Amino acid sequence: MTKKKSEPTVLSSVQNALRILKSFSTFEPTKKVSELAESLGLAKSTVSRLMSTLASEGFVTKDPKTNSYRLGISVLTLGGIVTNNLEIHKEAAPVLNKLVNDTGETAHLAIMDGLDTIYIHKEECHHPVRILTHVGRRNPSYCTSSGKVLLAFSDEHIVDEVIRKGLVSYTENSITDPVELREELQTIREKKYAISTEELTEGTKSVAAPIKDHTGKVVSAITVVGPIQRMKDYKISDIAKKVIEAGIEASERLGYDERYFRRM
Repeated sequence: MTKKKSEPTVLSSVQNALRILKSFSTFEPTKKVSELAESLGLAKSTVSRLMSTLASEGFVTKDPKTNSYRLGISVLTLGGIVTNNLEIHKEAAPVLNKLVNDTGETAHLAIMDGLDTIYIHKEECHHPVRILTHVGRRNPSYCTSSGKVLLAFSDEHIVDEVIRKGLVSYTENSITDPVELREELQTIREKKYAISTEELTEGTKSVAAPIKDHTGKVVSAITVVGPIQRMKDYKISDIAKKVIEAGIEASERLGYDERYFRRM
């Protein structure tokens, strides 16, 4: 009789510590023990012990005045190791730099993690008015140009999950209608680029295009973002062309060959 392989043991303490770390976000950069306990469904004593352990290893820091925690330097260190060793990060970095020089606006490299979009690289422009984004920022995919590009070229069940989770309105321009979202994603697939106008943050506009790997799969999105007063409608077609070209160059650096897929 063949023995079944035992299932890997999940350590609840480790799992809860990771849930705590993942609960921090750009919109909620600080957390108190009571808030974490309530949102994660854990006892305050459990959260308190876990936070003390995470603090001892530098993954969180505590503000003695407010008794609130924020992420620590150890998280930043690990994040730097991850991004610096991502092939897409290494190959696309010079393309991003060139895109900033060509457009005069800030450029990002984004990937999809679960149902959200995360910036893994940023090249800042030199204008006095800069966009307040940062590497590691997690955004809802349906509200950003990079996220919509990644959704457009994802499996259909990913789009279904995003819709099932709920299309929350962040601004009056946010897409909250599932039918409208699906129609927009179809348009993006046809045009090969996406535009987001004040859909997540008021006063900003962005244009994104896909980056493909050697298999032809869309693995990332390259984006230009700027204040709406500079990203005028008459400039968008020119910016979109440059973003698409940057996406193609980054794809070729990853081994993508358009001629090969045309012959298939």
